[in-house]
Amino acid sequence: MPAKMMQFVSVEQRLPDKRAVAERVRDFAEIFARFAPDQAREQAARCEQCGIPFCQVHCPLHNNIPDWLLLTAEGRLEEAYEIAASTNNMPEICGRICPQDRLCEGNCVLERGFGSVTIGAVERFIVDTAFERGWVKPVRPLRERELSVGIVGAGPAGLAAAEQLRKEGYKVWIYDRYDRAGGLLVYGIPGFKLEKSVVARRIRYLEESGVRFRLNTEIGRDLSFAELRRRHAAVLVATGVYKARDVEVPGSGLKGVVKALDYLTASNRKGLGDVVPAFESGELDARGKHVVVIGGGDTAMDCVRTAIRQGAKSVRCLYRRDRANMPGSMREVQHAEEEGVEFVWLSAPEAFVGAERVEAVQAHRMRLGPPDATGRQVPEPIPGSSFRLQADLVIKALGFEPEDLPRLWGVPELAVTRWGTIRIDWSTMMTAIPGVFAAGDIVRGASLVVWAVRDGRDAAAGIHRWLEAQARKAEARAPALALAS
Repeated sequence: MPAKMMQFVSVEQRLPDKRAVAERVRDFAEIFARFAPDQAREQAARCEQCGIPFCQVHCPLHNNIPDWLLLTAEGRLEEAYEIAASTNNMPEICGRICPQDRLCEGNCVLERGFGSVTIGAVERFIVDTAFERGWVKPVRPLRERELSVGIVGAGPAGLAAAEQLRKEGYKVWIYDRYDRAGGLLVYGIPGFKLEKSVVARRIRYLEESGVRFRLNTEIGRDLSFAELRRRHAAVLVATGVYKARDVEVPGSGLKGVVKALDYLTASNRKGLGDVVPAFESGELDARGKHVVVIGGGDTAMDCVRTAIRQGAKSVRCLYRRDRANMPGSMREVQHAEEEGVEFVWLSAPEAFVGAERVEAVQAHRMRLGPPDATGRQVPEPIPGSSFRLQADLVIKALGFEPEDLPRLWGVPELAVTRWGTIRIDWSTMMTAIPGVFAAGDIVRGASLVVWAVRDGRDAAAGIHRWLEAQARKAEARAPALALAS
C-alpha cells in the first residue's frame, strides 16, 4: 500500500537520538544513534515529493533522494538501498559526514518553517540496514576484461572509481602510501563522526569485488610513475591534498605548534590500536593542556572536538571571520559548543609566544571590510586590539594544498594549474598525458568527500570510454597491418 507522504504538517522534524554531552565526550564513538525502522519511515514520509527536488539538484551526486525516501516510507528498504547505491558508491559514509545543512537538507523546500527532511540520517539507516541484511553484494561483472587500471590513492575518489571500473570488468589495483585504505576517511576524520569499522566494511566489500590494494607504496619512492604506466592500460591519480597551509607569524617553529593532520592522524592511529610515539610523548596529545585551534573549516571542528575528548583543560577556536562566514558546518559548530569549545570570532594570530615551547597565542581582533572579487568580505585587523590566549598546544587547521607531483614523480609533462592542482579536461577527466586521469581533491582542491566520489565516478566513466576508443582504433588498424604484411 502506498505510503502517505507530505506528513511534514503533522510530523515534526526529528533527528536520531543524540548521546548526552557528558557521555559522548568520554569516547570517540559516533554521537548519533540510528533511527529505529518506525522512526525512519515516519521521517521519510515528511518528504513533500516536490516537482523540482532541490535536495537532489544541490547534491553533487544528484542522488535520487525523493525516490528512496518514498520507498523507505513504504517499508521497501531493499529497493531504497538499490536506488541509493545506484548514484553513490559510499552512501553510508556520506550519510554520516556530508554537510547536509549546506547541501541537500539546506535546500529542502521544508527548511523554512517546517524543518528539512532528515535526509542524511535516513540514508545512513537504509545502507546500514542493507549491510546487516546481506543486500550489499560484491561486484560480479558480466564480462571480465584483460585490461587493468592502476589507481594512486585509496581515498574516496579512488575507491569510487575502483568500484565503477570493476562493474565494467577491469582489473583494478589501488596503490596507497599508508598502511590502511581509506585515506582521510581513516586518518583525517575522527571516529565520533565516522567510526572506522564503517570504512573497513566498505573496504572489505571492494576487496570481495576483486579490487586489489597495494599499501605502504609511495609512487616516486617505492614504484616509479613510469613503471606504474607500464603495468596498467590506464592510470588514475587520486592522491588527495595533504600539504598543510601555514600561517606565517613569529613563533611558528615553537614546540607545541602542530599541523592539524598530524594531530588528527595521531589520534586516529591511537584509536586504531597503533603505537604512536608522538602521542605517547604528549607532543600530539591534548590531555591537561590549554588548546587553541586556528581555522574555521571542518578540519578545525574535528580538532577542537578531538581535544575535548582527549581531556584538554580548555579548547578555543580562533577564526578571523564571524559565525555567519565560517566555512565549516554549522551543525559541527553547534556540537562543538555543546561539548565546551569556546569560539573566538573575528580574531587572528599575530605571533605564537614562548621560549622553546608555546605558552600563548598573541592575536588581534578583526573586522570585515569591503568584499573582494569573489564577493566575500575581507577580514582586516583592528589597530590596537591585541590580546593573548594561554596555549600549551596550538593546532593549525588552515586547509591543505597539493604536493608538487610532477617534481616528486619525475613527470614534468603532468601539467598543473596555478594552484598546483593537476590540470584535466573536465569532460574526460584526462590529464595532459594520454591514458592518465585525475580525480578528487588533487584536481578540485581541498573539498568534500561527496565531490571526491562524484569525481571518481566521472573519472571511471572517462577511463572506460578512452579504453574502449583505444580498442576500436586497434581493431581498425589490424586489417591494414594484415594487408601490409
